[in-house]
Amino acid sequence: MKKWICQLLLVFYCLAIAFPALVLAEEAENEDNPNKIPESALEISKENTYPNSAVDLPNLQPSTLAKNLLESSEVDIDNPELIKMMNESTVKGSKLAIGMNVSIYLGHWPLSYKSEETNLNWNYEKINTNMVDNRGGEQQKNIQYSQEQQKRITGGLTSEVPDIDMVKNMLLIKAAENTKLPLSYSTTIGFGTQADRQFQVSAKTLGYLSAYASAVNEKGVVTYGEVYLRLKGDDSWLEVKNVTRQRIGATIPVQDYVNFKMETTKEPR
Repeated sequence: MKKWICQLLLVFYCLAIAFPALVLAEEAENEDNPNKIPESALEISKENTYPNSAVDLPNLQPSTLAKNLLESSEVDIDNPELIKMMNESTVKGSKLAIGMNVSIYLGHWPLSYKSEETNLNWNYEKINTNMVDNRGGEQQKNIQYSQEQQKRITGGLTSEVPDIDMVKNMLLIKAAENTKLPLSYSTTIGFGTQADRQFQVSAKTLGYLSAYASAVNEKGVVTYGEVYLRLKGDDSWLEVKNVTRQRIGATIPVQDYVNFKMETTKEPR
C-alpha cells in the first residue's frame, strides 16, 4: 500500500513539474509564430459571393546577364521591375573596343525593401454583425455568419514615397512571403456570404456575432539609388550612386478571410 502511494505521489510530482514546462513551450511556440491563424478565423474563398481576383506576385528568375549585373552591385537589388528590365536587355562586348569606357544612366529606382516587422491584425475592420434574440427562450439557439451588406476593405502605404506603385508591390511580396497568406491592397466580401460554423446563444440572452476583416501591418526600409550600367571593353557591371533609405509601412488586407467574435448579453445594445 505504501509503495503504491509513493508511486502515485511520484506521478503527481512529475506532472507538476512537466505542466508548467508544457505551458511555457506552448507560449514560446505562439511567440515564435505570432502570425499563426487563430481558431476564430475562417477562410471563405469558396463561400464569398464576390469573386476576388487572385494577386499574381512576380517571381522573376534573373537571366544570366541580370544575375551577373545584380552580383556586381555593391547595393542589394530585388525590385522586380528593375530585374525585369535587365532580363529583357542584351549587352555584347567587343575585344575591338579596348578603349571603350561607357556609363549609361538607367534612372533613379527603389532598389530593395528590407522587412523589419510583419504583424497580423485579425480584427482590422468590422464588416458585419448578426444577432439572435433568445431572451424569451428556455434552450440555447444557434447563430451563423451571414454578410448583410457588401463590404470593400482597402489598405495602402502609411506615407507618400517616390515610385509608390513599385514600393507597394515590393512590400506586398515580402508580407506575403512572411505570412503565407493571400494579400491584396483591396478585397471585397460580397452580400449574402455565409459560413457553416455555428455559435451558441444561451437562453435568456441576446447573441451578437461580429465578423472582422483582417490585415497585415508591414514595416521596414526601402532603399533608393541612381543606377548606372558601366561598360568597359567586354566587361559590364552596375554602379549605384546617391543611395538613400526611407522607413515605410503598409496596411495590406488579407483576402477572403473573416475573424469571428461572439458576445452575449441580457440587454440590447
